[in-house]
Amino acid sequence: MDFGVVLQTDPPARQVVTLMRAAEECGFGHGWTFDSCVLWQEPFVIYSQILAQTSSLTVGPMVTNPSTRDWSVTASLFATLNDMFGNRTVCGIGRGDSARRVIGQKPASLATLGQAMHVIKELAEGREVEHHGAPVRIPWVRDGKLEMWMAAYGPRALRMVGEQADGFILQTADPDIARWTIGSVREAAAAAGRDPGSITMCVAAPAYVGDNLPHQRDQLRWFGGMVGNHVADLVARYGKDGPVPHALTDYISGRRGYDYSHHGRAGNPSTDFVPDAIVDRFCLVGPVSAHVERLAELREIGVDQFAVYLMHDQREKTLDAYGEEIIGRFTG
Repeated sequence: MDFGVVLQTDPPARQVVTLMRAAEECGFGHGWTFDSCVLWQEPFVIYSQILAQTSSLTVGPMVTNPSTRDWSVTASLFATLNDMFGNRTVCGIGRGDSARRVIGQKPASLATLGQAMHVIKELAEGREVEHHGAPVRIPWVRDGKLEMWMAAYGPRALRMVGEQADGFILQTADPDIARWTIGSVREAAAAAGRDPGSITMCVAAPAYVGDNLPHQRDQLRWFGGMVGNHVADLVARYGKDGPVPHALTDYISGRRGYDYSHHGRAGNPSTDFVPDAIVDRFCLVGPVSAHVERLAELREIGVDQFAVYLMHDQREKTLDAYGEEIIGRFTG
């Protein structure tokens, strides 16, 4: 099992770079960031600094979207970083949440997302593709490689992951939801004639190592609110008794809107509806032993990477605990 770390690109950017460098020293293989350029700083500028100051870390957004940049721009950004630093990027992508909503736009459609994944990958790897009705190729790409990892929750999106993506990003560490979503992706891949084992399965969720569970839950309750934005879309699309498991949908019954100015932050006032039980299911909390137990279960389900959201008040201590006591048990 590989491990990643997920940060927001809060200023000053040098702190993001420092934490990513520390993550590599702790044994993390991937460094991810949010991509919402109004709420945080532009991540691709910061990726160049992270790559320059690390030796093997793979970086990318968790997640970008098809709509805030032209697909040729996104492809060229990745291709430039790969040319400079040796194919050390990965494109995490989804329909878009905060990056779209804070500029008054809705998330992109799945059809648009599927087209974008194809065009971005083809261009970043140096192949010609039709874009805006014209044949386009980036002529300076040499031996480029860019994997597309798609974030998804709902049945149609999971099917698209299985049919098209190189990796799957599930933003919750709940084992039951992981079983259902990973199983759905694998079934779709097999039906499309693809090898299900070729798709990298990544679970991303907050982790906080310590013994003060009430404090940890308060620090991580924001995550249930963030996931709730996507779940609300699923309920609107499929209904409360649709194909999406109640384990994912029931908890948003008390949700009353969302303020993106507090998005992804501890103390988010829009997350009072998230109960402790959801924090415990969706996140990894408690002492090292509790983290090891959950990670072992996720690995058994088929998770290839666990990406740690570090949005709480003990980032360095949790990072060190993973490096000293957890990662080696799953990568040795």
